[in-house]
Amino acid sequence: MDPILVALIASGMIVAAFLYASVGHGGASAYLAVMAIAGMVPAEMRPIALQLNVLVSTIATVKFYRAGHFRWGLFWPFAVVSIPAAYLGGAITLPGTAYKLLVGLVLLYAGWQLWWSARAGEELRPARKVPVPLAMAIGAVLGVLSGLTGVGGGIFLSPILLLFGWAGTKQTSAVAAPFILVNSLAALAADFVRNPTPPPDYAWWLMAAVLVGGWAGAEYGSRRFANPLIRRVLAVVLAIAGGKMVLV
Repeated sequence: MDPILVALIASGMIVAAFLYASVGHGGASAYLAVMAIAGMVPAEMRPIALQLNVLVSTIATVKFYRAGHFRWGLFWPFAVVSIPAAYLGGAITLPGTAYKLLVGLVLLYAGWQLWWSARAGEELRPARKVPVPLAMAIGAVLGVLSGLTGVGGGIFLSPILLLFGWAGTKQTSAVAAPFILVNSLAALAADFVRNPTPPPDYAWWLMAAVLVGGWAGAEYGSRRFANPLIRRVLAVVLAIAGGKMVLV
């Protein structure tokens, strides 16, 4: 690939990684959008996006955990079923025009809801207890969606946690990050079993770019951003992801 094009793609991914990591996301939807605009080969896009997702979500997981926002009791009911479900979804190749349109509209709606709710300020009531059977059912659905789409599932899980009052903004980010990590690893494993090829040479430059952006975003998001701002950033992230899934 042309070095100038690689540099432009990497520049966009630094920004995307910063924005997504600040709210505990890996950024796969943005990476896919950037690669699609750059005209990259579709067969390379999904595994590269998952690899970048793993890197950024790992950083975000560590940062938000060290900041004291992670809640194991909120994480495991969603993750325990989503991991095998993501592997299953990753093993399936699905033609996605209508599906991407539906998911994009859902994300746009979720982003609007989160932006509107941020005006009320940070959590006005204690987080509700999550029903474990319901969380496991949601985790299964999100796992399959994660594997099918090549994203980690945080863009689906985060609005659910916030809109149902199961977690605050930083707790949502702290749970979304490891959720994305385990689902991305599962989907990547399924993809590798199906097509065991190493990443192209230019992918290493993209990995370096998202490491820089992801570290900075996770640092600011876990410690320095005000909570209403995090919610608005998350709303923008969801809107961008939804728009790209509808238009790209």
